[in-house]
Amino acid sequence: MPISRRDFTTRSAATGAGVALAGSVGVLASAPGALGNPSGHGRGHGHGDGREGGHRPEPGYGPLLSDPAGVLALPEGFSYRILTHSGVTTLESGETTPSNHDGTAAFEGPRGAVLLVNNHELRGPRGDWDHPVPLPDGLVYDPAAAGGCTVVEVSRHGDHVAEWVGIAGTSTNCAGGATPWGTWLTCEENTDRAGENGMTKDHGYVFEVDPCDRRANLDPKPVKALGRYDHEAVVVDTRRGHLYLTEDASGPNGLFYRWTPPRNFRHGRRALRGLADDAGVLQAMRCHDSGGRFVEDLSHAARAGTVYGVDWAHVPDRDARTTPVRKQFADGEVTRARKLEGMWWGDGGAYFVSSFARDESPGTPHDGQVWFYDPRRRTVTLKVLLGVNPDPGRPGSLDGPDNVTVSPYGGLIIAEDGEGQQHLFGATDRGETYPLARNEFNIGTDDEPEYSEMTGVCFSPDGDTLFANIQTPGILLAITGPWRRRPRHHR
Repeated sequence: MPISRRDFTTRSAATGAGVALAGSVGVLASAPGALGNPSGHGRGHGHGDGREGGHRPEPGYGPLLSDPAGVLALPEGFSYRILTHSGVTTLESGETTPSNHDGTAAFEGPRGAVLLVNNHELRGPRGDWDHPVPLPDGLVYDPAAAGGCTVVEVSRHGDHVAEWVGIAGTSTNCAGGATPWGTWLTCEENTDRAGENGMTKDHGYVFEVDPCDRRANLDPKPVKALGRYDHEAVVVDTRRGHLYLTEDASGPNGLFYRWTPPRNFRHGRRALRGLADDAGVLQAMRCHDSGGRFVEDLSHAARAGTVYGVDWAHVPDRDARTTPVRKQFADGEVTRARKLEGMWWGDGGAYFVSSFARDESPGTPHDGQVWFYDPRRRTVTLKVLLGVNPDPGRPGSLDGPDNVTVSPYGGLIIAEDGEGQQHLFGATDRGETYPLARNEFNIGTDDEPEYSEMTGVCFSPDGDTLFANIQTPGILLAITGPWRRRPRHHR
């Protein structure tokens, strides 16, 4: 049932109006309840959550200290450990760790271990890559495709690491999402058909990977009920059972989707694999402002704190047999956004990212948005807004948010995929940002350094360790340090 204009006005008032801060281009905007604020320019970083002497301390953990090993700069007191490194570490089978690490989630393993499912974003034929995902018997969807997932087991004390293939023969495994029942949904950001680009099967699907039960991953089957398009990420509404999905596409911009399970469907391990291809209802988001006016693209939101009401439009052909899903809608039917990326379930809703907008989008250019969809209110609220950054090479500057996670210590941790330097950065509950890590692994030259995006940010189940990846060449890191505030449940 669509939200009435009166209902939406009431819900908007309850959420709070946004007020953007004026300031230099490239800083975060701020609003009541927003998670973005100007990052420090030449400011120090305090340590604490209260006020001291009437002065609110700066967020974060202090300045980033350069790494002598040239891998990851961290604040004082923090350290990292390399768990896997493409072409260097090996799987249980003896083959080398695949490259291009991306979306990742952490699960409780046996005997206090942590199990990580690690996407490998490898597009196209296997011959195009030095370290594709190996093809173990029974775990291969399309033997021509280079991508897939590995499962990494880290022992309780971190003194032993094992890695094996969870799924192979998929394409461009970008992000995905953890489920409440302990599995990983890996998303293909590629829609090659069988016969295209060397592929032998259709791509553009979501697959389920069980980190705890290797037998459950045999004979991989796509969850076609969730549609075939350039999937980025997915989350599960832990109360209502809906799945929400992002699409990273352009020409036209991608969509934000909701899948409603069929009546009497019960989620659980392997349940999604048993669905009919047309099971449930797949819909795309349609937004309107408090005046009832349709919003064609999320780039129209130029102020943090902006709230839109949400309705849903049915997808005519979810398998995109003749027309890509996002092109099946006429102007005025759905709301689009450029580079809809990472997503995480927390605080009773879905945080999701639009990495940037330029001339391809009809609204205001930006270098990143983080939105929050509230299924109870049926609204989306702009939580973080990064203005266009004229100098992304400037130390400490931020642009291009991608993977995101809800921190057990409050706020968000965001992985950067922008220009110039690449960071992990935090956004606090009260609207301030801080750098947490900086990629120092130079894949360019001394004269022209280049740094890969950061990906796969997530916390261990106990909240003690933050995991993240340097996508190229493919390095999985475990970060520990003096985290503050009592952990809260974060999934």
